[in-house]
Amino acid sequence: MSLKDSHPRSVPEDTARIAKAIFNKGHRYLLLRDTFGDFFDSDDFRTLFHVEGRPAVDPAQLALITLVQFAENLSDERAADAVRARIDLKYLLALPLDHPGFDASVLSEFRTRLINGHGEQLLFERLLERFRAQQLLRARGRQRTDSTHVLAAVRALNRVSLVNETFRHALNVLAIAAPDWLVQHTQKEWVQRYASHFDLQAEVAEGWQTRREALLVQVGADGYQLLTDVLAQDAPPWLREVPAISVLWNVWLQNFTPTEAGRLRWRTGDELPPSADFVSSPYDVDARYSKKRSTSWVGYKVHLTEMCDDDLPLLITNVETSPATTQDVDVLEDVHDHLAGRVLLPESHLVDLGYLSTGLLVSEQKAHQLKLIGPARSDERWQARAGKGCAAEHFKIDWEAQILTCPAGQVSASWTDARDARQRAVIKIKFSSTQCKNCTLKMDCTTAYRHDSRKGAAPGIVGVAILGADPRVCGPLRQTRWSRRNHLCRRAGDRHAPVTLLRAG
Repeated sequence: MSLKDSHPRSVPEDTARIAKAIFNKGHRYLLLRDTFGDFFDSDDFRTLFHVEGRPAVDPAQLALITLVQFAENLSDERAADAVRARIDLKYLLALPLDHPGFDASVLSEFRTRLINGHGEQLLFERLLERFRAQQLLRARGRQRTDSTHVLAAVRALNRVSLVNETFRHALNVLAIAAPDWLVQHTQKEWVQRYASHFDLQAEVAEGWQTRREALLVQVGADGYQLLTDVLAQDAPPWLREVPAISVLWNVWLQNFTPTEAGRLRWRTGDELPPSADFVSSPYDVDARYSKKRSTSWVGYKVHLTEMCDDDLPLLITNVETSPATTQDVDVLEDVHDHLAGRVLLPESHLVDLGYLSTGLLVSEQKAHQLKLIGPARSDERWQARAGKGCAAEHFKIDWEAQILTCPAGQVSASWTDARDARQRAVIKIKFSSTQCKNCTLKMDCTTAYRHDSRKGAAPGIVGVAILGADPRVCGPLRQTRWSRRNHLCRRAGDRHAPVTLLRAG
């Protein structure tokens, strides 16, 4: 299909007159059209089409309809019907009233072109350009990032179902890629055994547990036999490169282990690889199992960043997709790099606890001159749980004088720059043993006094501060679309460092 030359479109007179008469109090799609005009230009998508061929439906219109589908949760069929029947959409798309619309299949074809042409980000980037032109986006403001789960478009399979479905998938792929070879190497029982999906209801049927072991032995042997035939010297070498065979190999490796008798044994739970390496479905090998609090899923994780300045609308400025097992903190540097590429870095970046680390508090402030703001980690040490006034928060620090004062009023004896085991710049703060030995709060502060007296006096408390961040408790953060919780936060600063007290006991 080819793309026709594009020209700016204006709303036909009849469409505009009737739409404004019907929606005399205004409508969001009419406002969008009047404010932004054409959201997309057909030339933005020219590289996705051939030079010659049957003219395609205007991709600029299809892109806008795709956004409407997402906003209204419309299927392709319902979206195509809505374009034919709804005046508000004809106004948004600048279509005449008698426009017949298009077949629903072109929406799916358009999305396929975007993916095959690596244009997944195209719609998002063009929207940001339109918003920037209307001064709805601002660099060096305030933004927030949070993550949520994304379900893979696959069935949730337990391990027994997974190995059965993986072997079945490999047979189906080989039946298309190498039908003659498969006929020569297929056992006749396989046709009946793997003709349909594995019956999940069988697992709750009477006698399932007694049949389970025999089933696993059988499917393990069948998969091993197929892999042996594929790896044989007389087998076509390209068979080993078939993705379904690679998946079969990985799934067998993660679920079975060979025995001395030359058979395969079903791995126990303790022998399985970590979730980050565990293939959960033969149809989406990148989908991973993960759990966050009470939510568990197989799929991915999406990290959304949005503006949250009081005088601007809440607009998303960045989208990152990661494996479900990726920790939030490992994504934040990519988020900032992509925002920097769009010249949309914030001055203050609000994040949840999962995105924070002492290293990032320092490195991101230096690299991008932004302040990370998030909830402070709670003190889980026994001194804090005891509630006797000897938690880290009860120590007072004077950065200018380089002095730490303990709850008993004693001041630190030394303040030394150093490096920790991970080669991070730290400050070591010590109290002398003379100060701590006879302190009335000693039992609530440290267990070091219990050390053998032959080793000398108990050492004083040692405070370690990671350089580069300033611990300040700020007020409750403004409520945003994602978070209705109030946070006490720790903010990245220019000179100072959050203090972690490491005690002798």
